[in-house]
Amino acid sequence: MAMENNGATQVNEQTMCMCGRIAAMRTAWMENNQGRRFLGCSFYSRPDACDYFKWVDPPLLHPRYKSVINGLLRNDNREDVLEKKLQRIVFYHRIVLAMVVLVVVLVHYVLW
Repeated sequence: MAMENNGATQVNEQTMCMCGRIAAMRTAWMENNQGRRFLGCSFYSRPDACDYFKWVDPPLLHPRYKSVINGLLRNDNREDVLEKKLQRIVFYHRIVLAMVVLVVVLVHYVLW
């Protein structure tokens, strides 16, 4: 079972939710608790889930911590957006290249 220690919870593999299953470790991303881990019901978001919830990490008390986490999340999101843009550009370049090859082949057959 879980034990309290300086505001954090020590967790072993047998922490159970009220459903009788091993509780799932998750990470909160809401503004007030970003990056903070908690234990919750394994059936979270299902109608038969129990209401088991227990924080594993202590609250982030210093505002700088929240600012750093927000910045990291923004950077991660920017990288995802840039990666998708790059994939889209590569896709369009491949389409244009295929069309050029098709035109060259058609012109070759028409002129010969």
